Amino acid sequence: MNVLSAANSGSSQMMTITVQDFSGSPFPAAVTRRFVVPFEQLQSTYGRLMRSGAKILEVSNGSASGPTPAGSSTGGSAPTQVQPTTTVKTPRKKAAHADVPVNTYKPKNPFTGKVISNESLLKEGAIGRVNHITMDLSGGDLRYVEGQSIGIIPDGLADNGKPHKIRLYSIASTRHGDNLVGNTVSLCVRQLQYEKDGELINGVCSTYLCDIEPGAPVKITGPVGKEMLLPEDEEANVIMLATGTGIAPMRAYLRRMFDPGERTKNQGYGFRGKAWLFMGVPTTPNLLYEEEFQSYLSAYPEHFRYTKAISREQKNKEGGRMYIQHRVAECADEIFELISMESTHLYMCGLRGMEPGIDEAMTAAAADRGLDWKTLRPQLKKAGRWHVETY
Repeated sequence: MNVLSAANSGSSQMMTITVQDFSGSPFPAAVTRRFVVPFEQLQSTYGRLMRSGAKILEVSNGSASGPTPAGSSTGGSAPTQVQPTTTVKTPRKKAAHADVPVNTYKPKNPFTGKVISNESLLKEGAIGRVNHITMDLSGGDLRYVEGQSIGIIPDGLADNGKPHKIRLYSIASTRHGDNLVGNTVSLCVRQLQYEKDGELINGVCSTYLCDIEPGAPVKITGPVGKEMLLPEDEEANVIMLATGTGIAPMRAYLRRMFDPGERTKNQGYGFRGKAWLFMGVPTTPNLLYEEEFQSYLSAYPEHFRYTKAISREQKNKEGGRMYIQHRVAECADEIFELISMESTHLYMCGLRGMEPGIDEAMTAAAADRGLDWKTLRPQLKKAGRWHVETY
């Protein structure tokens, strides 16, 4: 809408902008509000309201009907907001995703794929062991979408003499696979290691996958999960909070959004919103898929933002280690401005230990804005906008 065409240019002309907004808080019912402004302020006010996420319903000549709030003026003062008038809708309901494949292959009848490649994702000096493993799905019916997981059944027997139980891993590739053909699946796997009674213990399935050789068969179940699926809205805002291999689904999302080959394949999906990744790692060499993310930053700087928390190299404002919750606290103003928009979704994936820190940061940030995170979080969840997968 060209708002300058809405009225004559006389400086004494008053204009009314009718909007639908959320009262500055993410989850009150949407309400209709009217702003009365001099004509010369129309363009700037219109732009400010659009940037705030409000939906412009009408621009009309003259003052709004009904009582004008005290303090309104025709002499160039800032617009004055009237009280809410009409409730027009409730928050969007969670999408059903009824067409998403689930449990095509079950543990009793897994699909046997074949390993195509198994490569380290870490740079020299990194802590631990993290691999990107790609498997061939040719000859089967295993299809998946971004945000789902698959199960892996390790070779051999457990200590009780029975076959190993499945372990679930978030998928790190898009539905088209890394080769864009649609017949592969990729995982991002960290080898689990811990001490018990002075002995170093290696995780059964993570070690099996990190050691597996190209050409080896691998038993796969699934796919499973609808919790972490992307919204279909191409203009949605997507805030991603990841630590370590929790980057797996985020990598799939970002490839779908920004990878050149994916954008060619996704004829019905062209992301135009804002994607913001918060990534937490211990050291710079532990950053995963860094080259991919940097290429997206270069190609889509208006649509992709990347914020890192490198705990053993960066300091928070108290002088301690920088964790992902500290970055969230630093960016709270922008995060909550995005949350106030109904099109914004938040995704969190990584070790379960990240949840208390994020909750603490969001609780403090919400309180600073007169909000209660303990109330807001389940409302976001119910609306299908708060997605969590931790382990």
